[in-house]
Amino acid sequence: MQRLVAASRQAGVNARVQGLAGCFPRPDQTATNAMQEFLTSLPDNTLVVLDGLAMGAMPDVLERHRTRLQLVALVHHPLADETGLSQEQQAWFREAERQSLAQVSRVVTTSEYTARRVQQDYGVPSWKITTAQPAVDALFFQMERDHLDKPMRLLCVGHLSPRKAQHQLVDALATLQELPWQCTLVGAEDRDPDYALAVRSAIARHGLADRIQLLGELSEPALEEAYRRADLFVFPSLYEGYGMVIDEALAAGLPVLSSDGGALALTTSKPGARNFPAGNVKVLASELCSLLTNTADFSDLARRARAHRSDIRQWSDTTREFLGSLGISDEGDPARFSGQWLEAREPADHAARSRALTDALANWLTVEYNTKAAGKPAGDPLHLVDIGSGRGSNPVYLIPRLPVPQRWTLIEPDQHLLGLACRRVGALDAPAAPMMRELTPHNLDELLPEDATLVTASALIDLVSEHWLRAFSSAVVRRRAGVLVVISYSGHFELAPSHASDALVQELVNQHQHGDKGSGAALGPEATGVLEKLLREAGYTVTVEQSQWHLSPGQGGASAELITMLMTGWADAACQQNPAAEAEIRTWLADRQDQLARYELRVVVDHLDLLGLPDSGLPA
Repeated sequence: MQRLVAASRQAGVNARVQGLAGCFPRPDQTATNAMQEFLTSLPDNTLVVLDGLAMGAMPDVLERHRTRLQLVALVHHPLADETGLSQEQQAWFREAERQSLAQVSRVVTTSEYTARRVQQDYGVPSWKITTAQPAVDALFFQMERDHLDKPMRLLCVGHLSPRKAQHQLVDALATLQELPWQCTLVGAEDRDPDYALAVRSAIARHGLADRIQLLGELSEPALEEAYRRADLFVFPSLYEGYGMVIDEALAAGLPVLSSDGGALALTTSKPGARNFPAGNVKVLASELCSLLTNTADFSDLARRARAHRSDIRQWSDTTREFLGSLGISDEGDPARFSGQWLEAREPADHAARSRALTDALANWLTVEYNTKAAGKPAGDPLHLVDIGSGRGSNPVYLIPRLPVPQRWTLIEPDQHLLGLACRRVGALDAPAAPMMRELTPHNLDELLPEDATLVTASALIDLVSEHWLRAFSSAVVRRRAGVLVVISYSGHFELAPSHASDALVQELVNQHQHGDKGSGAALGPEATGVLEKLLREAGYTVTVEQSQWHLSPGQGGASAELITMLMTGWADAACQQNPAAEAEIRTWLADRQDQLARYELRVVVDHLDLLGLPDSGLPA
């Protein structure tokens, strides 16, 4: 939570952390009173993110404030999943958390595994759930480690508790005493002093006091030194809601051996990590033995960890997803969006696109390729460029539909999204060159590849200024490249059944569309018309087709999630545009969310697709 707050502040969001007195997660009266007093002190419509450990067993308190405040739950893992609970305690926590989650408007989980759990076992509708996976501090990416030396140095990080299962690592290492290794356990010992004492006793009982160190909780410099000196990260935890230490180790270039407990099966599905069945000491010992004795096996795991360390998420990535799930976005950058929003909208974008324009483009590119109009040697693929690529939705849609050899340049300012886009395009056997740059009116002509045959963009030009669009048009025309710009908002959406406040919300949203998104006053719904005029004046043949989103909750959880994000974004934009109308707008949103929950809501959003081809390039 502290990291999210710090990163949110860096993104310009006014956020603060409030600690509460009392005992958690099974609250005593002090804790209950503290939560009640805190929520009562907040103004109406305040957005409050509640840690699952604090709110998971307070349904009565939350119910008193559910209509007055925007309550969001941040769930790491269900409380009933904690190790060491009796069946009676598990049942109590499960029912209390089920009731508590029913009181909040949204649930943010730290893994897809936990998202499925709260949906399937706690009755939370999928459209209310979003996931913002934890990330890694910058210092881990900057670590340079010592070279492998004998004995191999093992590192395990996590507070000492039965769930983290450090005792099982001790038991496994006790069977490997003839092999060369040293092990360091890092983590607080005061959360469960009895367990910490049991771990120390096990180390002494096995005669391993000179080979296993318990260092307690470390400062940041000392923790960095522990990672730098380690050769292998070992994590025997029985259950995790995500397992952030796995990503920290991989970001440090450290190979990982972990259990598959809870979400760890997914968290460890990355290059440089392998897992074993949680709780199986015999298999843990066998895997350790293999890595300690098989140099080639260990070297391959370590090589993959080092090669892919830059793929690990950073907090800026998680913050964008987290803020996006709350309906908050970074408006300062027209090409930078929450990855979760881009993922949610992709199926609707693909379904809405004009097939006629795609077919016309395929025909034109076939002619271009066959006649080699750009002067390329025979067999060279055509160079296609996608700007503001996000997670690669546009080329992923086009590649299988364009029957010519292709190579792509993907231009995107977000490192994480750009990496994902390149991997998705590469999986379709199309070469993809990344360019991590933000396009501005001043660098567009310089950065667009000179040999581009086609330049594409999706859901972008309605966010840019006329100055930006003129620079874009000029750069494309100078190259005599084709242009395909799709899913540009055209200024109209319709919800059924109708609502008395629909017209107000749409008017305010359209006004908000003209705000400065980073390149000057945005063109909003007028963007497609402006680009059409610029290209026609340059001698291009331009065709514009409608591309509508047709959304309904009956299409499945993904569509419901998109509707939720869409309506929340509209409401936030409308409130920013006219704060005096906030009460009416929030009532509209609440009414619409209730209709969505009852599967009564249908949403249509109008967009436009534009295809511009040079020299009257549409084939006859």
